[in-house]
Amino acid sequence: MKISTSLPLWSIAAPVVAWLLLAGAGLGASEILGGVYIFLLAIGLFAGVLAAVFHAEVVAHRIGEPYGTLVLAVAVTAIEVALIVSLMIAGGEATTGLARDTVFAAVMIILNGMVGLCLLAGGTRHREQTFGLHGVSAALATLAAISVLTLVLPNYTTTTPGPVYSESQLAFIAIVSIVLYGTFVLIQAVRHRDYFLPEVAMGDEEIHAAPPSAKLAWISGALLLACLGSVVLLAKSLAPTLEAAVVAAGAPKALVGIIIATVVLLPEGIAAFQAARANRLQTSLNLALGSALASIGLTIPAVVIVSLATGWTLSLGIDVKSTVLLVLSLIVATLSLGTGRTTVMQGTVHLVIFAVYLFTTIVP
Repeated sequence: MKISTSLPLWSIAAPVVAWLLLAGAGLGASEILGGVYIFLLAIGLFAGVLAAVFHAEVVAHRIGEPYGTLVLAVAVTAIEVALIVSLMIAGGEATTGLARDTVFAAVMIILNGMVGLCLLAGGTRHREQTFGLHGVSAALATLAAISVLTLVLPNYTTTTPGPVYSESQLAFIAIVSIVLYGTFVLIQAVRHRDYFLPEVAMGDEEIHAAPPSAKLAWISGALLLACLGSVVLLAKSLAPTLEAAVVAAGAPKALVGIIIATVVLLPEGIAAFQAARANRLQTSLNLALGSALASIGLTIPAVVIVSLATGWTLSLGIDVKSTVLLVLSLIVATLSLGTGRTTVMQGTVHLVIFAVYLFTTIVP
């Protein structure tokens, strides 16, 4: 992407059109026009995704790494958390497993689908890619700890039977999640920022190009938030149609959550894919692993607050099949990203695990 002195018209029009489509849906246009309006909503959703990626790159080019990837990860996850909390409040106690399902789907999509696709695309184009081992190791260690403590350990505590924590345990795990994620952000952005800086290729025109002005970056930042908000709300609007299609196909309803999580993560996924293709694997991994950490580190404390405030039982523990896939994913990620060099082999392994995750969701 080339940064100019002004933003292209399509990047400004996309979020405006997306929000107009949302307003139309709220006024009942989807009921009047039926499938035609659903198709328009889908177009608006993907236009919002592409615009979000563009504005995220503008902001990232202005503030530099690793702050650029951190901004996109936190922005997407914050809006995702708001969506989950609003659905929990609206759905009541019947939605107490929503956070678990969403977080687990996000982790599997990022750790296997996003990382695998980036490694495969980068390895196909550049044969072998390198990255800073210290930053990735810190991210993987944090991700392993926070995911097991929030998604696996609840199955084995005895104060409260079942895949749930007691109120005191919930409060403690929420604090632990904040401490782990907050410490990682401190390491990434302040104390050891050099661990997450990519090696800059001499011929990389996008990196060496002059950064956009502060005014342009602020405008892009505002448009980025508008795009991300429209993407999440459009995904929510399309959820009933997706659910009906999944049920009609005879697939489990859990597939709907995976599809919505994929759509919400598309801006980060496309940005990570483009970075890997441009031989900036460090930036790609910063985006992917940072998103997985933000997904757990911000979601769990938020839903714990809702659970404690309402008195609802929050189900966090995943089942045995999911536990096996999660542990396998963490082990493989540690091994494949443990040398600082990757090829198409590592990407293929991650994508195979992701395919198994999708298949066993549809055919449990």
